[in-house]
Amino acid sequence: MKRDNSTPIYVTQPLLPDLQDFIPYLESIWQNKILTNGGPFHQQLEQALCDYLGVKHICLFANGTLALITALQALRITGEVITTPYSFVATAHSLLWNGIKPVFADIDPQTFNLDPERVEAAITPQTTAILPVHCYGRPCNVERIQKIADNYGLKVIYDAAHAFGVRHQGGSVLNYGDLSVLSFHATKVFNTFEGGAIICPDAKTKQRIDHLKNFGFVDEVTVVAPGINGKMSEINAAFGLLQLQHVDKALQQRQAIDARYRANLAGIKGIRCISPGLESGANHAYFPILVEPEFPLSRDELYQHLRENNIFSRRYFHPLISDFPMYRGMPSSAHANLPVARTAAEQVICLPLYPTLDNAQIELITDTIAASAKVSATR
Repeated sequence: MKRDNSTPIYVTQPLLPDLQDFIPYLESIWQNKILTNGGPFHQQLEQALCDYLGVKHICLFANGTLALITALQALRITGEVITTPYSFVATAHSLLWNGIKPVFADIDPQTFNLDPERVEAAITPQTTAILPVHCYGRPCNVERIQKIADNYGLKVIYDAAHAFGVRHQGGSVLNYGDLSVLSFHATKVFNTFEGGAIICPDAKTKQRIDHLKNFGFVDEVTVVAPGINGKMSEINAAFGLLQLQHVDKALQQRQAIDARYRANLAGIKGIRCISPGLESGANHAYFPILVEPEFPLSRDELYQHLRENNIFSRRYFHPLISDFPMYRGMPSSAHANLPVARTAAEQVICLPLYPTLDNAQIELITDTIAASAKVSATR
């Protein structure tokens, strides 16, 4: 039977609960007329996330980028910061917005996270911190990175936008480093429409971050820092509380989809699935594959073939951050400095993955990939 490919399949869709379940939250907001400034739902979500994630303190933000910018401010980071070229551009943008120079280091070919050896080689007297990314939700080599940071007196801020709920060595991966930053964007494993958070280790740091995200106000007449407006609204916080009730089921659905993809793609030469890092409590935020030279089509040819069949994958992450105009002139952006990241950027496709992706859609995606190889081989 011919499969229906007339309906587009996008790389992701937001997880949305039943609309009727959200109405009581909105009614409460309309009744108390508290829309922002750390209202009751904001406070409830902070506590609920601490409990769910296994962290001590959390500061909610309007989005993850504001959280990254504020995390750097909170630790008074200056000078140079070593980071990855293989990420969403907000990682490096947060440095430029703080007047900090990004220094790019290459990634590990297995995890696609910062290679600790390349990090250590990039340290200069101007280096003050390391900004790694838990790429695709797979934990960085947090022990090695921390050892390097301790040896050189550096701070570590993790961009953990992909790592909601990920565990490592029996605890939350978010507890590593000086700070960890989450994104609750609509496309993430857990979303609040738009949102983000900073995980911090102690009450004093949380207090400083809470001041910074609210213009530096301590009270109505006292300002102690040049803060910004990074607050999460009550509507976003209320939505997050509702979402948290469904996130475990969503994670289970993502795991099942991941397993089905792997089974279906196992026999296709030149297509390699990246290990999900199950030993670290994966959240299956993405499903990246490598289109290697043995596959008859290039990565970009396969990407276009999928689009022609109404399957909208994404080349996460292409181009590299270091290729964008504001970064490409930096010495650390040189092609010779980033060979592994460049290969990854030329080979990776992230296939559609979201909790409601059904088996028929998965079959259509993997059959389209398999068929593209056969058609190309007979040309």
